[in-house]
Amino acid sequence: MKKPVVVLFTLLVALAAVGLPIWLAIEESGRQAFKAESTHALAYARDVVLRADATGRQVTAGVTRLVKQHAAQPCAPASIDTMRQIDLASSYIQAIGYVEGTQLVCSSIAGASRTFELGPPDYRASTGALVRRNVRFPFAPQDSFLVIQIEGVAAILHRQLGIDTALSEPDVSLAVIALGQAEPLVFRGKIDRSWAGRLRNQRETVFEEAGHIVAVVRSPNFTTAAVAAVPAHYMAGRSQDLALRLVPVGLLAGVTLAGAILLLARQQMALPAALKTALRRKEFFLEYQPVVDLRSGRWMGLEALVRWRRQTGEVVMPDLFIPLAEENDLIVRITRQVLDAVCRDTGSYLAAHPEFHVGINVSPADFHSRELLAGLQQRMATIQARPANLILEVTERGLLDPRVARETTRALRRHGFAVAIDDFGTGYSSLSYLESLELDYLKIDRSFIEAIGTGAPTSQVVGHIIGMARDLGLRMMAEGVESQAQADFLCRHGVQFAQGWLFGQPMPFAEILRRLAAAEDEEAVARAG
Repeated sequence: MKKPVVVLFTLLVALAAVGLPIWLAIEESGRQAFKAESTHALAYARDVVLRADATGRQVTAGVTRLVKQHAAQPCAPASIDTMRQIDLASSYIQAIGYVEGTQLVCSSIAGASRTFELGPPDYRASTGALVRRNVRFPFAPQDSFLVIQIEGVAAILHRQLGIDTALSEPDVSLAVIALGQAEPLVFRGKIDRSWAGRLRNQRETVFEEAGHIVAVVRSPNFTTAAVAAVPAHYMAGRSQDLALRLVPVGLLAGVTLAGAILLLARQQMALPAALKTALRRKEFFLEYQPVVDLRSGRWMGLEALVRWRRQTGEVVMPDLFIPLAEENDLIVRITRQVLDAVCRDTGSYLAAHPEFHVGINVSPADFHSRELLAGLQQRMATIQARPANLILEVTERGLLDPRVARETTRALRRHGFAVAIDDFGTGYSSLSYLESLELDYLKIDRSFIEAIGTGAPTSQVVGHIIGMARDLGLRMMAEGVESQAQADFLCRHGVQFAQGWLFGQPMPFAEILRRLAAAEDEEAVARAG
């Protein structure tokens, strides 16, 4: 080959080595940006569905109660009292009353002393319910209400209450749509009426259209669907930021950058294989962090934390390998090894101390596995421990599928295992959704504990989370407690348990046993004295 040809070929290869990785990175950045915003939009739509379904259940229950108890005298004082009870007990119903023709003749608003004109219904639903989308009352002319009329009973709903899930991002459009109807029941922002048609027979769908990433989610209980539309500029911003970082680096680094990207790609491709090897060689081990009773200071349990010690002696932390294991369908196998290690380490102690517990993290894939419950029961029987010795900790992300979440938590608790929602406050769980699950503990994420006493905006969140846990009847655990001031604050506000460096760093179980024995000796000396 002639020298000019070789030079030209070398230049082309060098240019390709720079250009191809950048092009691929730009394409991948667009794909990842779309994936991230799709998840974002789906989370909003799922939350709106949960709120809308909770509203539907409250309306149905309220109507049933009034018809059953007061159909003969709908506007009698006893019926008015019942209306007001329904009104006060409902989180979504603003008012309720009886309708004759197009008039609200008595209601929880004004009793039987005043009637209100509702106007003709906009449409009749397939269930027979009459729907009025925009009703205004003289006492609140600036507000528009949604009125659902069933069997002569009208439930009055604030139009925005069910779609206030994205107040921090006001440019996100949200809607609840009655399937088969042209206009949405309630909406905020720009909603295209054709978007609901893209759902077809699916339960949910995500697509890009008209400058938005749109998610549509069908209600499992009613003939409605929720729509969430996230502006596409979020996705464009993510993609553009990545491209602007890569292009200058590619121009400056040339073939060196191309080689580095190829090397990184090889390493990334090799990591799943390394994880499989680690599972085969059983390179995973556990450390345990104490969980204390904030009132007594006693250790009531532990959280088992998985670590990966490679053949080189390097210890890899879970925040690096757990996401990779989830992406490559290896996380269930890791959970099995964690359970085996917990039984091996703690079995005899748990059998002798039925009040003590060990918390283990379970992933969304574990929650979907049919083998989870049977595996737990078999292991507990082997070490002669009680199911209550285990607390299964699942993140909000693991509870996104309502049906699976309800079935799994119910089955686990029915067989004696305790369930905790982990890292609470970092996901999208709403109060109405959590009320539908069978849980025992709520773990407050360390990011909120760190903010206690700092004056940061998130410092107020802890109080709201504690209040929510009380409303749900859940015991509370705080993660990441590092100061006595944080512990005192949590104890004062009714949080029962905590873990963090204030009480002990993660350590081998042998060290846990040594410290427990030392604490028992100290208590014995104190009692003898």
